[in-house]
Amino acid sequence: MRTNIVIDDKLMDAVMSTGDYKTKREAVEAGLRLIQRRKAYAAIRAARGTLHWDDSDEAWAKYRAEQAQTETAQRTDEAACAAHEVVTPYTPTAVQDTP
Repeated sequence: MRTNIVIDDKLMDAVMSTGDYKTKREAVEAGLRLIQRRKAYAAIRAARGTLHWDDSDEAWAKYRAEQAQTETAQRTDEAACAAHEVVTPYTPTAVQDTP
C-alpha cells in the first residue's frame, strides 16, 4: 500500500545510521514489525503465572501414555462401529389395492 508520511529528519537519520537499512522504507517497515512483535510479547507476558509447565521425564512419559491410550480407544471404537455396521437390503413391500 502506498502511503505518504512526514517523518522527523533527525530521527530518520539516526535510525538509518544505526541500522543496516538501505532505504527509508526498510527502516519504517522494521519499526512497524517491532511494534507488531511488542504486541505479541505483551500477550505472552500477560499469561505469565497462569500456565503450568512440567518438563520432567515422568511428565512426558505420562503424556505419551495418555496419548497412546486415547489413540487405542479411538481405533477400538472405529473397529467396533465397522464390525457392527449392519446393512439391510431394501425390499419394497407390495401395495395392495383395496376396493
